[in-house]
Amino acid sequence: MSKVHFGAPVEFNGTQSDGGDSMEVNLNQWYTTGDQAYIIIASAMVLIMVPGLGFLYSGLARRKSALSLIWACLCSCAVVTFQWYFWGYSLAFSSGATNGFIGNLNHFALQGVLGQPSPGSALIPELLYSFYQLQFAAVTVAIVMGAIAERGRVLPAMVFTFIWTTVVYCPIACWVWGINGWAFKYGVLDYAGGGPVEIASGVGALAYSYVLGKRQERMLLNFRPHNVSLITLGTILLWFGWLGFNGGSAFGANLRAVMACWNSNIAAVMSAITWVLLDFRLARKWSMVGFCSGLISGLVAATPASGFITPHASVLLGVCSGVICNYATKLKYVVGIDDTMDVFAEHCVGGIVGLIFNALFGNNRIVALDGMTQIVGGAGFVNHNWKQLYIQVAYILAVCLYTFVVTVLICYVIDIIPGLHLRANEQAELLGMDDDQLGEFAYDYVEVRRDYLAWTPAKEHHDQHTPVTTNNLIGVPEHSEMIEGRSPQTSSQNSNSIEVKELAAEKRK
Repeated sequence: MSKVHFGAPVEFNGTQSDGGDSMEVNLNQWYTTGDQAYIIIASAMVLIMVPGLGFLYSGLARRKSALSLIWACLCSCAVVTFQWYFWGYSLAFSSGATNGFIGNLNHFALQGVLGQPSPGSALIPELLYSFYQLQFAAVTVAIVMGAIAERGRVLPAMVFTFIWTTVVYCPIACWVWGINGWAFKYGVLDYAGGGPVEIASGVGALAYSYVLGKRQERMLLNFRPHNVSLITLGTILLWFGWLGFNGGSAFGANLRAVMACWNSNIAAVMSAITWVLLDFRLARKWSMVGFCSGLISGLVAATPASGFITPHASVLLGVCSGVICNYATKLKYVVGIDDTMDVFAEHCVGGIVGLIFNALFGNNRIVALDGMTQIVGGAGFVNHNWKQLYIQVAYILAVCLYTFVVTVLICYVIDIIPGLHLRANEQAELLGMDDDQLGEFAYDYVEVRRDYLAWTPAKEHHDQHTPVTTNNLIGVPEHSEMIEGRSPQTSSQNSNSIEVKELAAEKRK
């Protein structure tokens, strides 16, 4: 691909590596204010996807582990923000690195990142480009956090976040988006992150889940999402943010950005409709969870493809992603990995579908809508570029293999460090991650039995007609029996009978 400069008030003269001295030169003169304003807004839109993922995962999990997933998504964003400032951006986008696999530390702590044109586009300065790409890294890691659902400890997950972003996300981003990356030079078409965002997060979550192991059998019985409203809210926030994710990847307020938004919406709704119909044929019910799942799979598939294909192809992309991702949710049973949130099925598989569509339906006319990008030899089959398919497949295989192997190694290394064991113990799993890891809850109650007793004041604070015994003050006996796997029914019956007898004695008095 080649890019040409257009539209700015003054063409960048390239006299200084960081754009010039702001005390002597107006660094804003190289760029249009509209493009910069658009990418700043797009960055904020992408950022809101992080809490959107938190709400989505929270609603899909059990009540007693709901808050821990929101916490993990938000805190991982905080860790990635520091990592990206510290050395993440430099490792992913240092234009001075020529090895094709990872950047250098020329931009360590954002050194030299200011007013020069960004490596991704001449339309915006590098300082803004680095901030926008930060949001992509944060969302990617937040997606991976779905792997810890209901059994993973949060402190090791944050350590994992810093390391994984450094040795998995940054190299893959360098491969395909860095101007010297091997995939970029190889001619891979990946518009907004089918590889570094979608495949890496999906395979990363699968690898993390593999090391964590399955949840206990009793945790899998009668499992269902605890709050569909939260799932819907999270999906809506993701949908909104995705328009900044895909639209902003044109790096300017231009027609390609508008086309990417159109394609994203079309693929999303067609995938949602397809998923709902597939679920209806089995349950004879219209599923809100199915609609949200289909919507997300369509948006995932549109991520690498929305800036390359036409709206007509996006209709087919939505249908294909809905069907393929729906059936891909069964793969976890085949491989025996407890991917609780179906991250692999929706993100990895959806990303692969979108990348394949680039080879089949990539169109030079769509690419050129930004007014600055031209692809030599044509984008895909539409432009008779037949070799694009094996280029895309090679890229997909490289990202999948690298991500899985490296993620598994990272998890095993962290797991053997004292104090950083990835998985919570059996008692904590039954108690719930909110109570064990945070000590706070998403709701006023987690376990009705325990909290009902916990809300009961001590006997000395009651009047004499209230039959409450001190032993039942916080429900410790019943709860401990539940943790140990014994039914608290007998204990509860005994407690109830004692209370009935005491009430009868009070009435006789």
